[in-house]
Amino acid sequence: MIKFENVTKVYPNGFTGLKNVSLEIEQGEFVAIIGLSGAGKSTLIRTINKIHDITEGTLTVNKINVSTLKGKSLRKFRRGIGMIFQSYNLVTRTSVINNVLTSNVPDLPFWRILFGAYPEKQKIAALEALDKVGILDKAFVRVDQLSGGQQQRVSLARTLAQNPQIILADEPVAALDPVTAKQVMNDFRRINKEMNISVLINIHHVDLALEYADRVIGIKAGEVVYDGPSKEVSPDVLDKIYSGQEFGKMGE
Repeated sequence: MIKFENVTKVYPNGFTGLKNVSLEIEQGEFVAIIGLSGAGKSTLIRTINKIHDITEGTLTVNKINVSTLKGKSLRKFRRGIGMIFQSYNLVTRTSVINNVLTSNVPDLPFWRILFGAYPEKQKIAALEALDKVGILDKAFVRVDQLSGGQQQRVSLARTLAQNPQIILADEPVAALDPVTAKQVMNDFRRINKEMNISVLINIHHVDLALEYADRVIGIKAGEVVYDGPSKEVSPDVLDKIYSGQEFGKMGE
C-alpha cells in the first residue's frame, strides 16, 4: 500500500510541487493521474520511489517510511518499484534482450556485468517478460530497429524482469500514435490484472485515463482536486481539474 499523509514538496527554487496531499493506494490498483502540465503529476509519482524527497508530511510504501531510506536500503526498496519514462531510456545499439537483462545489474558482481555473463535463470526471466508484452520475437533484434511502441514495450519488459510490486509510469504513451498508445495501455492493464501489480500512470490523455484506469486522481497546482472512480469523472470534474482549458485527447 502507498500512503500519503499531508505530503508537501517544495523545490529549492521555492516552487511548490505538492500541497498537503493525503491519499491511499491499495496493492493491485490501476490509477491514472491527470492534470495540466506543471500541476504536480510527475512530482507525485517521483516521490514514491524517492527520486524527489518530500518536504513535509509522511509517505509510506508497504509500511516503509520512504523519507528514512538511503544508500543500500533505498536501492533495495527501489528494486520493488518499476519506473517507466516517456523517453524509454534504452541502449539502442544493443539487442532487446540485453536491455531487459540490465534490470538485474544491481544484483550482479562486476565481472558478470563487464562480460555480459548473465545467469541462465535471468535470461529465461527476460524472455518471459518479453513474451508478456508481445515482443518475444524481437529478443535478438537491435533496439534501434524497433518502432517507438515496441521500444516502450521493451522498457516495460525490463521493468517486469525485476519483479516489481508497483509500476510508476511518467507519460509512457505521450510520444506514441493513437493506435500504438492503446496497444501499450492494453499491456499495462493486462499486467495489472494478471499479476496484481499496482500501476500508477501520469498521463496527459484524459480519454485513455478514463478508458483504462479504475481510479483517477486529478491534480491542480499541487493539490488533489478529484480522487475517485474513473466512471464518475464528469465534465464538471474535468472543468475543476483543468479550469475550463482544453484537456488532452488522443490525436490532438
